[in-house]
Amino acid sequence: MKLFFAYAMGAFYILAGFMHFVYPASYLKIMPKMLPYPLMLVYLSGVAEIICGVGLLFNETRVLAAWATIALLLAIFPANINMAMNPEQFGIAPWILYLRLPLQFLFIWMAYLYTK
Repeated sequence: MKLFFAYAMGAFYILAGFMHFVYPASYLKIMPKMLPYPLMLVYLSGVAEIICGVGLLFNETRVLAAWATIALLLAIFPANINMAMNPEQFGIAPWILYLRLPLQFLFIWMAYLYTK
């Protein structure tokens, strides 16, 4: 079962990473305004998600990829906070955006399970 979830997480992050290139405008909207070079950061975070996802697929790289996934989720957390604080910009119900915040910690915990 644990291997299944590693593959599922890997596929999820690979797909999420590719979405940064397919729909960059969506990710630009959630980028905090204080960060420089927002489009570059969207693409970099997409590449990072793809690398993490691929790393989760292989036993040899899974532990490192899990730690990298945790770091990535912490790095992008300000974008999630930005969304929750400005729900009118995204056309999403505020409660969904607030629910998304603790979900990030669930994703961090799930990645942590693969750090050992």
